[in-house]
Amino acid sequence: MRPIWFFFLIYFLLNFSLQAQEKLWLGWSLDGVEYEWRQFESDKGRVQGIDSLLQSYQAQGYLGAFIQNQRVQGDSLWIKVETGTKIEEVILSQGNLPQTMRKELSFGKLSFSQANFLFDRIVEISENQGYPFASVRMDSLERTENGIKASILYDSGPLIVWDSISLDGTPKTKAKYFQRFSGLIPGDPFSQKELERASRLANRSPYFRLRSQPEVGFRIQKAQPVFSLIERNSNVLDGIIGFLPNQNEPGKVLITGQLDLQLFHLGGKGRDVEVSWQRFNELTQNLNIKAKESFLFNSPLDVGGEFSLLKQDSTFINRNLGLRVGYNASSSLYLTFFTNRKASDLLSTFAFRQVEQLPDVADFRWNEYGLGVDFNVLDDVIAPRKGWKVSGKISAGNKRILQNTGIPEAVYQDLDLSNPQYSVSLIWEKHLFLKPSWGMYFGGAGGFVRNETILVNDLFRLGGLKSIRGFNENFFFASSFAYLNAEQRLFFGENSFLLAFIDLGILENPYFANSFDRPVSFGAGLNFETGSGIFRFIYAIGKSNEQQASFSQSKIHFGYLARF
Repeated sequence: MRPIWFFFLIYFLLNFSLQAQEKLWLGWSLDGVEYEWRQFESDKGRVQGIDSLLQSYQAQGYLGAFIQNQRVQGDSLWIKVETGTKIEEVILSQGNLPQTMRKELSFGKLSFSQANFLFDRIVEISENQGYPFASVRMDSLERTENGIKASILYDSGPLIVWDSISLDGTPKTKAKYFQRFSGLIPGDPFSQKELERASRLANRSPYFRLRSQPEVGFRIQKAQPVFSLIERNSNVLDGIIGFLPNQNEPGKVLITGQLDLQLFHLGGKGRDVEVSWQRFNELTQNLNIKAKESFLFNSPLDVGGEFSLLKQDSTFINRNLGLRVGYNASSSLYLTFFTNRKASDLLSTFAFRQVEQLPDVADFRWNEYGLGVDFNVLDDVIAPRKGWKVSGKISAGNKRILQNTGIPEAVYQDLDLSNPQYSVSLIWEKHLFLKPSWGMYFGGAGGFVRNETILVNDLFRLGGLKSIRGFNENFFFASSFAYLNAEQRLFFGENSFLLAFIDLGILENPYFANSFDRPVSFGAGLNFETGSGIFRFIYAIGKSNEQQASFSQSKIHFGYLARF
């Protein structure tokens, strides 16, 4: 056996020696100073390394830098670099540079690095104004005491305009829709900046993302961008079931539920439809319907409508009919202008037959006008790991209280029935990806509504899986509120993770004896991604002025979010 082992030992040593000889080394000296050795995989790579070394000195102003001598020792190459005289300054005149560019640039005495930056800036401006083949160089050079004097010689090349967009493969997305979405309008001058903006927009779209960076084909002074898209499974069917203690029948369980149906990008045209239904308790239900049409009549505007209905047990019913217009101001900023007609009516006035002042609920109408802002720099729309997102709304309008014949007329006599009302709200989220299996999520919201005669049916509704967990859906009424969600996430898949969370909130309800409440909740859960959707399970315990922290009051939410 010894000859065999000896053979393998010799083979290993020879193989190791051959592999070691594949590594090539480069060392250099400058003005008597020796620098570190660099390692290369091939002779070609080492030659490219020498070129890069010379270019780095030339970029610093040593235009005459060259290799004086070389010394080879086995796999090592030693070179001596001579830099020559450094150009300290460049006196640069405008030359034949177009007048439109001169306003954005500075000339005169410049350092060599400033002159390089100026040349790069000229090329950048050109490729964003329809001249991607522009070139610029120095002309009429003269040597000065410590530099050079020159003028700019500029060649714009041919004017290039956008051609129609081409989509690679057979995506669901329509080319006409993507043309408007990208902002690359046929006939407009070519712009590298606009092409990069279109790429960012595509990767942040909930409908699709880029398979690869777009390519551009140039022909007959036209540029045709080619985008390769991967369609996302953005449609959502989300069902949640809640098992809660039945407060009307102690010892029994009340089953509540929520159903969300979201159909996105219908027909490949950015057309969306959303339907959401919730049941909070035996007598309370909520319905929301939204629809959006992108780029209406080939304009840059999105137009949408919404209808919502809230029946609060046997107390009141709220209805809202709204219209909104949206506009993509940039790849990360979306603006919305909206108007809503809100109406609220009492379902029963039996308890108010003998009141002497306006009760905490009443009939009203509110015409609301406002502005919404969405700023999104998440790395992924559906399953983000990094980045943040902020959405805010501000609105104002006139609220008119209606007289109800079931309430004594004297209640309304000294009351200002019509006055302005305004509302502000903010929602944010932040994702941190610390390790491949560990991430953190922070989110929250805040808002307030103000009016001389604020009513319960005016107030924000909070509580439940999407706000402060550990409480029934829409458990809280608040005229002003703020809450924070914090989660630790342990990932075991792209969008599968275990989580532990804590929610902290503060809210004001002017109709409670203790108007300020500071709810807190904590718990754990599971988010598990399957082939066609996501299974979610959350167990939470909450504490507030109205609810004690106990296992008997704990909340369990689970559901399945199907994407297709």
